[in-house]
Amino acid sequence: MRAIIYNEFGGAEVLALGHTDKPVPGPGEVRVKVVTVGVNPLDHKQRYGWVEQFYPTTFPAVPGLEFAGVVDAIGDAEGDGPDGEPADALAVGDEVFGLTSTGAYAEYALAGDIVRKPAALSFEAAAALPVAGETAQRVLDLLGLREGETLLLHGAAGAVGQIAVQLAVALGASVVGTASPANHDFLRSLGAVPVAYGAGLADRVRAAAPQGVDAVFDAAGQDALPVSIALLGGTTDRIVTIADMHAADHGVVFSAGGTPPEKVRTVLAAHARLAVEGRLAVPVVETFALADAAKAQELSETGHVRGKLVIKI
Repeated sequence: MRAIIYNEFGGAEVLALGHTDKPVPGPGEVRVKVVTVGVNPLDHKQRYGWVEQFYPTTFPAVPGLEFAGVVDAIGDAEGDGPDGEPADALAVGDEVFGLTSTGAYAEYALAGDIVRKPAALSFEAAAALPVAGETAQRVLDLLGLREGETLLLHGAAGAVGQIAVQLAVALGASVVGTASPANHDFLRSLGAVPVAYGAGLADRVRAAAPQGVDAVFDAAGQDALPVSIALLGGTTDRIVTIADMHAADHGVVFSAGGTPPEKVRTVLAAHARLAVEGRLAVPVVETFALADAAKAQELSETGHVRGKLVIKI
């Protein structure tokens, strides 16, 4: 099968379109013919070898965590399938989306945590939802954000950030989101109060939220932790980052996953329903062919993409 493969850490140039064996589903496993793949910042961080302590790499490696596609083969019906039900409860031809255990930049992948894709949800939107949605929900849960509280969200216009904005607003929380001025009107449309990042950020946040900040979600990783700690009066209890690898130096929680599979599947299904109902926007800003995966990762690496990049197989 065709797949994007890399055999060493490095820049986007290490990615190559090649061929590898089609994965074979074992007992309780499901193989999916991939239709679309979501591109994430984690993809290039893994490619550089920056997150080995959380996501160890075995070469040759196929990148990609999230995908949407069609069930192609099902292993022996021993054990539970990825929906938490017997593997034979899924049928060849079922449309699904979620996370893969074998790398998504490929024509076929073994399912990790997947759920059925609603017919009204496009394959593009479905592939763009799992990582950003699960990450946003996980961090909001870790922060214990409640109705009436104020969340400071660094990197609010990114894929994870904009999902988090919508979920926080739906909870009844106020959101102050950092972003470049070009994204401020967009954030207002999602219900956030935008502020520019950079020098003087603390004063701008205080002006935007005179009631104070209750919790901080760092989805940017641009040295935002010191000012966040200051805005919380020197405490780190309710600060979580998904982007600053020096979080421990500041006594801040770095969240890299660990959500139980059944919770992941519950979140995926709930977010898909919200998207179909028009209550959760999942903007896909650009699509790429599999052969152009390196270009997609390079664009993602700039950190200036408003929404999701998707690869179509």
